[in-house]
Order: sequence, then structure tokens, then C-alpha cells
Amino acid sequence: MTATMTETRTPMAAPRTFPRPGLIRLTGIELRKMADTRAGFWLMIATALISVAIVVIQLFAADPPDQTFKNMFQSTLFPVGVLLPVLGILSVTSEWTQRTALTTFALTPRRERVALAKVFASVVLGVVALLPSLGFAAIGNAVAGGMDSAAGSWSFSGLLLAYALLFNVMNVLFGLAFGMLFMNSAVAIVLYFIVPTVWSVLTGMIESLRGTAEWLDLSVTSTPLFDDAALSGGEWARLAASVGLWIVLPGVLGLMRLLKREVS
Repeated sequence: MTATMTETRTPMAAPRTFPRPGLIRLTGIELRKMADTRAGFWLMIATALISVAIVVIQLFAADPPDQTFKNMFQSTLFPVGVLLPVLGILSVTSEWTQRTALTTFALTPRRERVALAKVFASVVLGVVALLPSLGFAAIGNAVAGGMDSAAGSWSFSGLLLAYALLFNVMNVLFGLAFGMLFMNSAVAIVLYFIVPTVWSVLTGMIESLRGTAEWLDLSVTSTPLFDDAALSGGEWARLAASVGLWIVLPGVLGLMRLLKREVS
């Protein structure tokens, strides 16, 4: 009598798949990464402290009629516009200097989605950065009104708030574009500060370039955003031209580089 051996095959388990993270979740992750680093944290602290210092200086140095909510708010936008773009730069360059790109692009292989999340995170950062400026200006204006009856005007228009929002977002995207283009923290930060400054100096010194500066110097074309009046069609056109040169062009070139660069 012989026994028959039967082979029992256990079905293989299906590979486990993970849901693709949504764009909102990716944007939240990118925002958290901006603040989680030591450089990002102290950069935001420094921006807030400089804004407070500017308000305090206005309380003691400005004439009472100039100590208004509008003037204090607009003055706090300058440190935000100068320093926050560095966060936009670091949000891209740190992926390569800290080697987090290995994890980022492994979890989200479609790099264009990561780039889009960084853009959305930069926009959110530009919006949120208005809140401390509004708060510091409000406190400073209340103190000014208590010190002198001629100070403390609360006159402020929604148009100025919209322009301030646009100003903040443009500057953060400016930094993000430079970060994607150069992908090196030191190089991108140095060029972000030097190149626009040199361009502004040259257009101010060379008379033949002044007409060009009216279209291609972002510091010139963004100046009307601080006026309490609607921009004309020509001013919007000049602003769009300078944004195209300093934000859109390096952003597109940087995106192409980001999509093709080998992760190592």
C-alpha cells in the first residue's frame, strides 16, 4: 500500500499598497519642513524680532501724524519680504544638502507633485506671514495713540491688505524659484541677495537702463503696491514682466532641473 503525497500551495499575499498622499497633505508636510529645521525656526524668529524693532523705532523716531496703523504695517513688510524668501530657498535646497530628497522622492515619485506642494506651501507661508505684521502694527498703533492724540490712526483699506498679500507671496516664490534653479543653499542665498541688488544699482547708475528697470526691476515695479490706489493697466503689465523674469523664468528652469536631477 502506497501513500500519495499531495502538495498544498498557499496563495501568495497581494503586495501591500499605500495610498498616494494628497496635495493638501504634501503641502502640510512642506510647511512643517520649513519650520522644523533650526535655520528655518531662527529665521522666522529673526523676522519677527526685526518687525518688532521697526515698530518700536517708529514709536520713538517718527512724527505723531506718521504713527499710524497703515505705516507701521507696511514697514513690517520689508523684513518679511527680504528674509522669508530664504525659507523658500531652503525648502528646496535642503532636500539635497540634507539628503532628504532620497526619502521625499521615494515616498512621492512624481516630483512635479512635490514641486507643486512646495509652491502651495510658499503661498500659505506668504499669507500667514501677514498675521504677525498685522498684530505688531496694531499693538504699536494702540501704544502710539495712547502716547499722543495726534497719532494712532486706524485708517486702512482692504486694497492695501490685498497688495501686501501679493507682495509677500511674490517674494517667497522668488526665493523658491532661486532654490529650484541652483539647488545649493549657499549659492542660491548669495545670488538671491546679490543679483537683484546689482541689477538695481546698474539701472540706477546707467541712464540708458532706466527704461528697462521700469519693466524688469522687481523692486521698482512692486513699489505701487504700497500706494493706497488701484494699479493701472500699465503698472500691472510692468509688474507682470518683472515677475516673469525673476520668478516665472527661474522657476520653470528650476522645475526642469528638479525633474531631471539624479537623486543620490
